[in-house]
Amino acid sequence: MKKSVNLTKEGKQALEEELAALKARRPEITEKIATARAFGDLSENEEYSSARSEQKTVENRILEIEEILKSAKIIRSAAHSKVVLGATVKVKVDGKQKIYSIVGPVEANPLEGKISDQSPIGKALLGLKEGDSTTFNNKTYKVVEIN
Repeated sequence: MKKSVNLTKEGKQALEEELAALKARRPEITEKIATARAFGDLSENEEYSSARSEQKTVENRILEIEEILKSAKIIRSAAHSKVVLGATVKVKVDGKQKIYSIVGPVEANPLEGKISDQSPIGKALLGLKEGDSTTFNNKTYKVVEIN
């Protein structure tokens, strides 16, 4: 049985755009391979090896995205009274406010404030309500607002 992948609507759209861009690169890579092949001996042809490696990377990512999209389950965005998958939460930690979006592991990107519901901090925040606090890495996170 396939495991479903939780995605936000925006995350699904971003993957679809990446997929389209990768598929659009196929002719360019094929042209690079053909040009490099014309240089002769393939065993010592760095351009050919590089182009084939690029092709493999692109094709693997295409397959990965297609599998993710096949099993994607869109997270409904609605008003939340507690921290759940798909919620955006404003927390106060060390006197500073931080905003996190709770997303599935596929979309997680801590540098953009997108944290996985399966990450330690994501798990610590899940289920909390406005005003609740949790401790993570010796820091207290107080939930200020949930959207």
